[in-house]
Amino acid sequence: MNAARELRSETDIASTPDRVWAVLTDLDRLPELSTELVKMVPLKPGGLKLGQQYLGLNKRKAVVWPSRSKVIALEPDRELAWHTYSSGATWIFELAPIDGGTRVVHRRPVPRGLTALSKVFAAVFLGGGEHHADELEVHLDQTLSRLKAAVEG
Repeated sequence: MNAARELRSETDIASTPDRVWAVLTDLDRLPELSTELVKMVPLKPGGLKLGQQYLGLNKRKAVVWPSRSKVIALEPDRELAWHTYSSGATWIFELAPIDGGTRVVHRRPVPRGLTALSKVFAAVFLGGGEHHADELEVHLDQTLSRLKAAVEG
């Protein structure tokens, strides 16, 4: 397997795209959905907006690390994406209306490959890049399961 491969998960949620969007874009709640994210702190005033930069605090077992990201897509009820400079990964949520609800696709492409920092960090602290990518693939499923529960519950 390739650590920089695109990871993907999808689920159907029995609710409208605007209700799914409301939970997904409440960045104070995002750590409830994500397995590794502890907090996202905006680096500019104005809240969630295109071009906004965030400092993310991530944790896996005893390892804690920061990441810096920029919102690169923000289409209400349709798409939210941010690019993480420290790893080279882009995190994307795509929403589409379907009969009875919303289909949500969560993807993690790495358009230009993982950064050297990310490769070294994963090798030293996360059990290797491929191992961490395998974990992240499971985490995408968990994130969507938690989003589904938060919206439907």
